[in-house]
Formats: sequence, C-alpha cells, structure tokens
Amino acid sequence: MSHTVDLEADIGEVLLSEAEIAAKTAELGRRISEDYAGRNLTLVSVLKGSLPFMADLMRQISLPLRIDLMEVSSYGGTATESSGLVRIIKDLSASIADEDVLLVEDIIDTGLTLNYLVRYLRGKNPASLRICTLLDKPARRLVDIPVDYVGFEIPDQFVVGYGLDYSERYRNLRFVGVLRPEVYSAHE
Repeated sequence: MSHTVDLEADIGEVLLSEAEIAAKTAELGRRISEDYAGRNLTLVSVLKGSLPFMADLMRQISLPLRIDLMEVSSYGGTATESSGLVRIIKDLSASIADEDVLLVEDIIDTGLTLNYLVRYLRGKNPASLRICTLLDKPARRLVDIPVDYVGFEIPDQFVVGYGLDYSERYRNLRFVGVLRPEVYSAHE
C-alpha cells in the first residue's frame, strides 16, 4: 500500500504566494525585454526545478527568443545539501556561440553548481551570458557570482514548490513554501 502525501500539510509557511511570483515574473520579463531590445535571446533552463519559472518568464518576454534545456546533478550525500560536484546529464541541444544567453535558475544557494555552469557555458562562446534567478539565498553563498536578475532574496530555509522539490515531490505547488524540518530530517 502506497503512502499518500498531503503536499500542503508538509509546508510550515508559505514564503511566496502564486500572485507574488506571477507579479515578479512579469516585472522580470519587462526588464529583460527592455535590456535585450533588438536582439535575439536564448533562454537556458536548468532542469528540473527552473522549468515552471522559465515557462512563465518566457511568456512575459516580448522578444524573439529560443529556449534550450540542460540537466545537471549536484546533490550528493543528502537530499538537502549540494555536493558541489556537478555532472551534466543533458547538455544543450544547439550551439550558443555568438548568442545572447540568459541562464534561468530556480534558486541560487551555495553558487557552486551555478559557478560550474557559467564556466562551462562561457566555454561555448556566447556573445553574452547573464543570469536570472527566481530565488536567491545569499546566506548560503560559497562562491561570489554576479546575478543580473533576481526575483526574491530569501532566508536560509529549505523551500519547495513552483519547481523546487524534496525527493522529487512538491514541484507542482503553485507557491514557494518552507518545508517542515520533520519531513526531511527523518530521511537524513
């Protein structure tokens, strides 16, 4: 018999509502549209977490653009801590040489994975490479990375929803919430 999880009951606090996320995504889309006016833009999403954010963001950008997807793995011993060791599971499907590229992230935590990705993508010779993240958690930063577009700065809490997961669950919540510690501490 399988255990059914009440996704919302596992949330201790709603940090960002669906309406707040939508308003911020629209604002970021307007800024990006202005900054890249007259240029073709390639959005690169890092699967799986940033997929909902990129889907909503690209609909707010009023420019010709194309999208590409990468999947990386950086989680090691525990499901809540990045190991900093990055494996590319799915690489870009097209060249980004001489393209204006915007790397779209769901959350920047330690910065270790993002630092690796930025170096990797710069090696593919884009015309420009900038970063857009929905969530920024500067209290955990180990690597200084300039981020061009930040949706929300959040405290050092374990968050899920709107693409962010714990054990592949909670991604489908329409808000960002703080996961109750007892949910993940039992599994560590």
